[in-house]
Amino acid sequence: MNPSGTANSRPVAAEVVPDASVRLDAKKRVDVRRGATGSPETVPTRTRHANRGQATETRCAASEAVSARDGAGVATPSLDGVVLGSRARQVTALSEVGSVAIARSCGGPALIAVAHGSRDPRSAATVAAVVADIAAARPGVDVRLAFLDLNAPSVEQVVDAVARQGHSHAVVVPLLLGSAFHARVDLPGMLAAAQARHPQLRLTQAEVLGPDGRLIDAVWDRVTEAVGGVRYSGDKRLGIAVAAVGSSSPAANVRTAGVARRLAALTGHRTEICYATTEPSLPQAISRLRARGADEILVAPWFLAPGLLTDRLITAAPDVVHASVIGPHPALAEIVWDRYDAAVANTLTMSA
Repeated sequence: MNPSGTANSRPVAAEVVPDASVRLDAKKRVDVRRGATGSPETVPTRTRHANRGQATETRCAASEAVSARDGAGVATPSLDGVVLGSRARQVTALSEVGSVAIARSCGGPALIAVAHGSRDPRSAATVAAVVADIAAARPGVDVRLAFLDLNAPSVEQVVDAVARQGHSHAVVVPLLLGSAFHARVDLPGMLAAAQARHPQLRLTQAEVLGPDGRLIDAVWDRVTEAVGGVRYSGDKRLGIAVAAVGSSSPAANVRTAGVARRLAALTGHRTEICYATTEPSLPQAISRLRARGADEILVAPWFLAPGLLTDRLITAAPDVVHASVIGPHPALAEIVWDRYDAAVANTLTMSA
C-alpha cells in the first residue's frame, strides 16, 4: 500500500490529474480537509516560515554553480504539462502530461518532485498544490511533478520532457515520508532506465522527506487546527493516535513508530502509533490511549495527501476527531529544497 491510500497495483492506463481547468493559487496555503460532502476546505497555516526569500538567493547561487558546470541554461515554460506562472503563481493544466514547469531567473538543475499516485482525485490535487508551493519558493529553477503510479505524468514522461527542454541535470526529490521499496528500488529503477534513454541528462536522486522534525511540527499544526486552534494545556488529557500507512516490513513500521514518540516529546501528550494496513490498528491505538488515561482522542494522519486509506481511518473511528493530512505546508517546501541542495552539493563534490 502507499501513503496516498491505494494498493500498489499497476494498471495498464494511468489516471490523469484533475481537470485541466483547475487552478491552484500557490500563495494561498491550502489544507485539504475531508468535510461532510467530501469537498476540500481551505484552512490557513501558521506563517512562522517567513525567511525563505533570503535562503532562496543563497540556494540559487549554489544551483547556478551546477548549472554553469553542466551548461544548463535558464528554463523556459514547458508546454509538456502544467505551467506555474512566476508572477501569477498558478498551476494550469495545458495538456495531458501534468508536469509542473516554471520560467526561472537564476537557473540550476531542474527539480522533479515524485509523488505516489492515487485513484482518489483529492490526492493528485493536494500534491499539485504542494508542488506549486515548492516552485513558488525558488525563482530560477524548473520544477516539475511526476507520479510513481496511477496518475499522469509518469516519471518517464517527465524525464523525457526535461531532456527535451535541454537540461543537462535534474534532481529527483521523492515526496515520500519514509525510505522503503519505492525510494530504494522502484524509483532508482525508473531513473536508471531514463538515464539509459538520455545519456546527456544527469539524474540525481535526493533523499526522501521524512522523518524530519519540521514534518512533526506540521503534524502538530494540523492537530491544532483540528481542535480550533487551541493548544491543549497539561490539564486536558489529550491522546493522539498517529496513523500511518503501514508496511509489510516490521523494520519500516518500527521507524514510523518513531514519529509518534517524537510528537509526544514535542507536545507532552500521550501518543500511540497505528496503521491503516496492518496492526496496531486505529481502534487498538484508541483503546491503548484510553487505558493510559486520555480524556479525548484525536487522529493525526502521517499522510501527505488524502485518499482511500485516510477515508478508511475515518470509517474505523467515526466518533473521534480526525486532523487533516499534512498537505500544503511551508515546511514541505523548505524540506524539499534542503533535499535538492544536498543532492546538488553532493554532485559538486563528486564532480570535483
